[in-house]
Amino acid sequence: MTTGVEGSTRWPAITKNVAAFPVQPNLLDYDAARRDFSWDQARQALAGLPGGRGLNIGYEAVDRHVAEGRGAKEALRFVRADGGTRSLSYGDLAEASGRFASVLRSLGVGRGERVFSLLGRSPELYVAVLGTFKNGSVFCPLFSAFGPEPVRQRLHLGSGRVLVTTRALYRRKVAPVRDSLPDLRHVLLVDADGGGEHVPAEPGTLDLAALLSQVDPVEEIADTQPEDMALLHFTSGTTGTPKGAIHVHDAVAAHYATGRFALDLHPDDVYWCTADPGWVTGTSYGIIAPLVHGVTAIVDEEELDADRWYRILAGQHVTIWYTAPTALRMLMKAGAERAAGHDLSALRFIASVGEPLNPEAVVWGQEVLGLPVHDNWWQTETGGIMIANYPAMDIRPGSMGRPLPGIEAALVARDADGKAVINDGQAVLVTDPDTMGELALRPGWPSMFRGYLNEEERYRRCFAGGWYLTGDLAKRDGDGYFWFVGRGDDVIKSSGHLIGPFEVESCLMEHPAVAEAGVIGVPDPVAGEVVKAFVELKAGHEPSEDLQLDIIGFARKRLGAAVAPRLLDFTTTLPKTRSGKILRRLLKARELGLPEGDTSTLESPAAPAAARQDRP
Repeated sequence: MTTGVEGSTRWPAITKNVAAFPVQPNLLDYDAARRDFSWDQARQALAGLPGGRGLNIGYEAVDRHVAEGRGAKEALRFVRADGGTRSLSYGDLAEASGRFASVLRSLGVGRGERVFSLLGRSPELYVAVLGTFKNGSVFCPLFSAFGPEPVRQRLHLGSGRVLVTTRALYRRKVAPVRDSLPDLRHVLLVDADGGGEHVPAEPGTLDLAALLSQVDPVEEIADTQPEDMALLHFTSGTTGTPKGAIHVHDAVAAHYATGRFALDLHPDDVYWCTADPGWVTGTSYGIIAPLVHGVTAIVDEEELDADRWYRILAGQHVTIWYTAPTALRMLMKAGAERAAGHDLSALRFIASVGEPLNPEAVVWGQEVLGLPVHDNWWQTETGGIMIANYPAMDIRPGSMGRPLPGIEAALVARDADGKAVINDGQAVLVTDPDTMGELALRPGWPSMFRGYLNEEERYRRCFAGGWYLTGDLAKRDGDGYFWFVGRGDDVIKSSGHLIGPFEVESCLMEHPAVAEAGVIGVPDPVAGEVVKAFVELKAGHEPSEDLQLDIIGFARKRLGAAVAPRLLDFTTTLPKTRSGKILRRLLKARELGLPEGDTSTLESPAAPAAARQDRP
């Protein structure tokens, strides 16, 4: 068996000198923190609704700070396309979100009803999220890049009552399917008058700005309880049917605790989460966690551009940066010289999520940015970070890290059919170091999803033998660090070897010509499967048979012939979600001519053109 554990020997551990840190980390003694932690204790850091009426994420994120005298503090700083900024204080955000809650009440939108957004990183998005919580309604974000059918499907599955969007997005993506959405009662346009006086209003829509100007903020936030539904996040399914993961107001306790331990948020931080607001990280750690901690959050209204990002990091004096491996690899591809000349001295912690972080990116951060990148792991279903590398803990490049305080993680044995091994109702755990199993979590943390909307059986299948089964395969070394191997259906079985694609991809990226790589197994009459790689090249390198052979030879020297790719295609674009995750299942479906399943979260629906260079 192979995994990132063996591969990590090429990358020595990065040790920390905590005494030299500009700010003392929140988590200094990992073992003591785990021993002394309880979720009840974590909840004590929250205020709760006045008068003990319950718990509401909107109140914890903004109104609590106003009540405690911090209303004038800058909450959100939006960076415009031209580099200029505009800000909202916690007081501004409390008032605006209170008005949005009043608008919902004036429209008859009740508790538990779903409010969807189809927006980019605009102030109205943040106001809508928090105002929905305050009304006791349920918020559901959509990717602004979705086409009409993914939008229709999710609004239908979620019984969307309200949609907040722009005039242009409504015209292109909602109006064509509006007649098939009888539950959608109200469409609120954030720029209803943006077309000028000669542009007619969109039929069946309302002007959000006008509605907000006609109401006062709610006098009393809905008395939601910890187990009341607050968020609905759709996550793609391989069958083509998205799953609606349900999260509750109690999740805010996990957002607070993980923001403290895994992201090391302090009150004076300037924090930047680059995640798209249409997926779970953009909500949990782009909105809730930083606001609950009372920090100033940077919001870039534009998309990734290397020079722009370096300007933001330097010019906005960002101290905590939470981004994605794909973004880091794009910066790596752009060249280290792009970082030169930018003063990044304010930056003290970098973390990454979205897919496993290649060891090379961890070390690149240390060499180019002056700080290593800290990987962490979680899922839409977990609602928050579960396993992380912490500021005061040494990093083993390629490792996911160790479980958060309050999180019990284990590896469950799997049988030959890939099913969890259960004996007498209890899961059989893998206890030997560096031995693969299915990553599992003991249920009970506050941000754990409470169900898939209207799919109880699908939800029940996620649990067995007292554990939540994540579907990810991993190993754990002798010191308790977890190492990602791959999704259960991504692992390649070749001549008796179980090969984790992540290790192969990480090795390929060490080749000087390789920018990114995706690896799958393809059928072979002798070996069962053989490894095939799809490779994007760095600028200045062109596909050729000689380069293809050189990359394969490079991998064989490091991984051995049994694990290294036997086949290799050069490609200009790997299929990825907008959160940056390489869709290996889509690579495999396209390679084998199989159904592609749900492709709605792709960066681009177009299949990548490959310069085919298959060789045995």
